[in-house]
Amino acid sequence: MARLTTTANTTTVGSVWYNSTINRLQFSYCGGVWSAGGSLITGRTGLGGAGTQNEGLAFGGYSAFCFPAALVSCTEEYDGSSWSAGGALSTARYNLSGAGTQSAGLAFGGCSPTIVGCTEEYNGCTWSTGCSMITARSFLAGAGTQDCALAFGGFASPAIVSCTEEYNGTSWCTGGTLITARCGLAGAGTQNAGLAFAGTSPSELVSCTELYDGASWCTGGNLITVRTKLAGTGTQNAGLAFGGYYGGLVSCTEEYDGTSWSAGGALIVARQNLAGAGTQNAGLAFGGDINPVDISCTEEYNVGIQTCTL
Repeated sequence: MARLTTTANTTTVGSVWYNSTINRLQFSYCGGVWSAGGSLITGRTGLGGAGTQNEGLAFGGYSAFCFPAALVSCTEEYDGSSWSAGGALSTARYNLSGAGTQSAGLAFGGCSPTIVGCTEEYNGCTWSTGCSMITARSFLAGAGTQDCALAFGGFASPAIVSCTEEYNGTSWCTGGTLITARCGLAGAGTQNAGLAFAGTSPSELVSCTELYDGASWCTGGNLITVRTKLAGTGTQNAGLAFGGYYGGLVSCTEEYDGTSWSAGGALIVARQNLAGAGTQNAGLAFGGDINPVDISCTEEYNVGIQTCTL
């Protein structure tokens, strides 16, 4: 085994050998890489996402591909290689959030075109109306399941908010407030072990991370790259952050271990206002925009043994 020092002043441990066939040094290490998946049927930005890498769910958003350009209500389901049409949302909207799975999804908040607090539940075929949020908002984040969800942060005109709400499958109730009010943030985890990171505070873009225990938020490790309008997935102790905006479109990916963030493989397509699903080791990124063009591309993140040629 050999220890290799990277240009980012971090260290990677792996095996190094000389490949006589190509007359080059090669090394292997454990890391994450994005690869291209099947494109969305409808390219869009500001959409919601849920599910896993092989059973993803995309819903809502804004699409310039529609004629005329408009908010969309369409839902799509991913099978690990391609997207197919699902049942439409009752309320077309964008900059919403989501939670749950492909067959038990949850959509909440967003703009339609004014800010809304409506909640909808997906059964794998159709959406049905749930109880409205206490605080209507857009650019919020979510986590959890259809019957045990968490909503936090966002923009509730005229202000960025710190409020958290918990959904029990029937109604929303008030949870502990975020330490840092923000919108354009991302989330991961569960209702009792949530993760909130990045976004825009009332005064600046932030890199701070917060952890939720079912009652209150506490401070976690900061992201390496400050950003907003990113996506996230995973759990509180194995989170994944990708994409976003910070003075330009961002492609970098970061992995969280419950304490600190480390660099992962970069997205193929840098973008903002995208959605995510899956786990830290098997993530899914889809939709978004490349300022200002909406995109339909999907990428899959997988962590394993990677081989590089020097």
